Amino acid sequence: MTYAASKCAVSAADGVPAPARRLDITGETCPMTFVRTRLALDGLSSGDMLQVTLRGAEPLRNVRRSAEALGHTLLSQDEMADGTAILLIRKA
Repeated sequence: MTYAASKCAVSAADGVPAPARRLDITGETCPMTFVRTRLALDGLSSGDMLQVTLRGAEPLRNVRRSAEALGHTLLSQDEMADGTAILLIRKA
């Protein structure tokens, strides 16, 4: 698991705000994938964004569903050729 804190800034290239935190849970399995995601979200302020990198269909489904059930907003989902996915979640 990797936490990389960064200041929420706007990327000059695309005008999209940078996430307040990045979380790599590619080595985790369910249910720890959402436990780690929830802990990261709990550490953010309302409106901050979390970028989550994960691997596999089950973690992708569970993290998305659980985050949305808690009222957070999924802003984007990018699926990579290597089987990883990158989610951008805005904290409620």
